[in-house]
Amino acid sequence: MADGLPQLDPVIGPPIQFVFKSLKAGCYLVNYKPLNNPLKAFDGTIRVEGHTNGKTASGDLYNRPVRIIPRPFPQPPIIGLGSAPNPAQGIPILPRNQYTYYIRITSILEFATALNSFNLGYELYKYTAPNTWVKEGSFTAKMVWMTAPPGYPSPKNYLEGDVKNTAGNVVGRLKMGWISNYLRKAIVEIDTVSGSEAPLNNAAGVDWTTVFNEVGWDVHTYCSSTNVAQASGNSWSDAEMHTAMLAKRDAANLDKEWRYHILSVKNLDSTPRGIMYDNGGTDSNNIPREGIGIASHWTIPNTAEWGLVAGQRSGASAKTFFRTAVHEIGHAMGLLHNTVNNGFMNTTDVIAASATPPANPFPNNVIFSYADDDKRRLRHYPDIHVRPGGTAFGAASMSNPLISPLDESFNLDGLQFTVTPLLETIPLGAPVRVHIELKNGMDQDLLLPSNLTLKGGNIKGTVVGSNGQVRTFSPIIICMDDEQLEILKVGKSIQSDLTLLRGKEGALFPNAGMYTIQVILHWDVDGFPVEIKSSATVMVTPVVDEAHAIAAMKTLSTPDLLLTLAFGGDHLKDGVEALHVALKNKTLRPHFSYSESKRIAKPYFKRKADLKKAAEMITTDTVMSKTEVSKAKILFKDLEAPAKKSVNSILDAK
Repeated sequence: MADGLPQLDPVIGPPIQFVFKSLKAGCYLVNYKPLNNPLKAFDGTIRVEGHTNGKTASGDLYNRPVRIIPRPFPQPPIIGLGSAPNPAQGIPILPRNQYTYYIRITSILEFATALNSFNLGYELYKYTAPNTWVKEGSFTAKMVWMTAPPGYPSPKNYLEGDVKNTAGNVVGRLKMGWISNYLRKAIVEIDTVSGSEAPLNNAAGVDWTTVFNEVGWDVHTYCSSTNVAQASGNSWSDAEMHTAMLAKRDAANLDKEWRYHILSVKNLDSTPRGIMYDNGGTDSNNIPREGIGIASHWTIPNTAEWGLVAGQRSGASAKTFFRTAVHEIGHAMGLLHNTVNNGFMNTTDVIAASATPPANPFPNNVIFSYADDDKRRLRHYPDIHVRPGGTAFGAASMSNPLISPLDESFNLDGLQFTVTPLLETIPLGAPVRVHIELKNGMDQDLLLPSNLTLKGGNIKGTVVGSNGQVRTFSPIIICMDDEQLEILKVGKSIQSDLTLLRGKEGALFPNAGMYTIQVILHWDVDGFPVEIKSSATVMVTPVVDEAHAIAAMKTLSTPDLLLTLAFGGDHLKDGVEALHVALKNKTLRPHFSYSESKRIAKPYFKRKADLKKAAEMITTDTVMSKTEVSKAKILFKDLEAPAKKSVNSILDAK
């Protein structure tokens, strides 16, 4: 005993045990409820990607509809919020027209914490169709783990927290509960005509499931029909493909499922390998961006660069056929061509040209995977950029809304890109034809896209009226996996023509007046986007009489007219009717007669081609671009001698 105090043994308690918590990777069902607004709530998902450096996350919010339940008079109706998505049903599919916000998450729990909470930081970007994004603010939320409500598959992986703005004021409540190991889910339906293969796998262990497991998508693939009725001939026209795809699109509800459709046919008129339609190029409802068509009977060139498959039929080569199908669906999901490696979004031609036989011949040099930057896009693009029936092809961007600051386009000084109108004055209601030319004015040969048409996927643009209103145009029919990148010698040029009538916002030239047309050419150089622009002006003249006014009103107010000009066929009744109205008007007839000639010169299912009548549509006053003249000569190559000589003399004079 010292100082009168007893000596006691030290008390050693049990060791303190820290329980570490981490944010489980996968998809979280999210609900955000703003403060002081009982009739406003948002539902959606947050996607949490786990990797060696921690976590990357993003999300989307959809407006929850308000329900109005009427009651017998004089009782007022019952007004309240609709039901939230059921977590037991997994990843929710919410209506496209309710899409409201992209969530750009700036800070999240990267690894683990000994606390029962973590701080979430994010930015909200509000979406307005067709593709405007406005940053609404930066927010933080202290997310606290708590037991999940009934229905969640993982009760321990549920969090809630109050949301604060930059001033520190509470503005709402955020809830998030884990529902799936996957980030997104979709369906791929495959139909074939008799004799065409279904692209199910590469015959070497890679199929749709393995491809999309890599990017965190739960993709269910199945064959629906193997005996789709054959078209008018062995090769399908644009109109026949469009008709078949519309029939399949009508059977799907894209607000309840993400369904992509593949139609495998023997041959395509427009392109050797594949085709896609894009709803961003028009205001018509008759565009199924979710559908793509591929050709199983295209004969691969029997040349050295095609290696082990040279001379084979495309459908008989499982590696190349499957690769093409996944490439096409990548486009339907908003991805552009990507030459950073030999992955899915590079083009077949470029991959074949990069082979190094005999050590690594094509298609052994194909990488059956999406490039890393494309994986990031598929995981973290806004829903509206990747889901079928969403934004226009080419609208998706890593910077709109901001996802990553790395994706910025650059220019190549020395390239000369010019736009020249075929006619400087055009009557109201007529399409505007412009000639474009890309010339290599640099001191070295360059690898450039040789397809400068709207079908190539590299061309888009704007039309600005004298009142300052901006309207956009972009492809509605795209020949996929066919971006011909060719060496353009110094001083040489590539030329093409565009016919412009409508865009996503409606008629491009709706009134008389001056218009500025800006054409944008964009492509990819070693993984970096390149963009060049050129402009021209045209004058749209007023109506000359009542008959012209009536015809112009019809052409300007019929969305399907553009589709009839692009596809042909008989299936779009409103479009064909508007075309015939224009043909009956002496002012507009010269501007539309080639389109009708082209339409009836091609067969459509049971209707046979009428070359004689088509040739009679071409007269000395028919307005035609150089490209249209060349195509017309091909159309009439089988015409009988007297009529062929007559129409060719007219074409030669243009």
